[in-house]
Amino acid sequence: MTSILNDDLPMVRQGKVRDIFDTGDALLMVTTDRLSAFDVVLPNLIPDKGKVLNQISVFWFKQMEDIIKNHIITVDVNEYPDEFKAHRDALDKRSMLVKKAEPLPVECIVRGYISGSGWKSYQKEGHVCGIELPKGLKESDQLETPLFTPSTKAEVGDHDINISFEETIKILGKEKAEKIKSLSLAIYKKGAELALEKGIIIADTKFEFGMLDDEIILIDEILTPDSSRFWPKDDYEPGRGQKSYDKQTVRDWLVNSGWDKTPPGPELPAEIIENTSNTYKDIYTRLTGETL
Repeated sequence: MTSILNDDLPMVRQGKVRDIFDTGDALLMVTTDRLSAFDVVLPNLIPDKGKVLNQISVFWFKQMEDIIKNHIITVDVNEYPDEFKAHRDALDKRSMLVKKAEPLPVECIVRGYISGSGWKSYQKEGHVCGIELPKGLKESDQLETPLFTPSTKAEVGDHDINISFEETIKILGKEKAEKIKSLSLAIYKKGAELALEKGIIIADTKFEFGMLDDEIILIDEILTPDSSRFWPKDDYEPGRGQKSYDKQTVRDWLVNSGWDKTPPGPELPAEIIENTSNTYKDIYTRLTGETL
């Protein structure tokens, strides 16, 4: 994968979607137009996807400031270190200068509805990540209480592994584990309620936290189409899979293409690329009332 910036700039990490640069006292997080599906980065870029993801995160970070602090220093390119200002056009709207927090080694997944891998687990075993659920639930049913189902964070190309809350305590200690659980549920509750007012159901999502000066803060991204399952409220009907406001169009095409979900991923048709780009932009407009 190539970076959208010059190779001589100090990139410290390249994820599936984000490129991270070290500026000395801070990190510059750049959200690219890359798209991953089934833990494989696909060969095609989705126009403006990175801008959408970055701007949605900025929107939500502000919304959650009464619950938890976050890692943003600035999103104004004019306030970036000098070596990045020459890349103003490439960085505008798709980047943020962030604090150097120490990431906690657990992904915090919250499920408000039963879908995806949670639905498969429930059908097979009657529980989700070891949490027993009532009998008779239908696919896409709203859960009486949102579930906190953490996982370990995998390296690029690997799959995250679901873990129990007890295992989370072993990794983080009781105090931190309980803190990130309560924070995750509070952030999800506020976000889901606000999104519902805009006609979007947030079925599930994942958060990442970090430590900064002995304090837990929110890092990475928050409530984006890449980290969450978004459904249109006006099309919601339990008992089936839902139309999805994210990269589900790509996932569906990949499944039907016969691809075996191992690298490299196949080239996407132009129509799928355009539809996915428009879907991402539509989510941003619905949530914020603004256009890119």
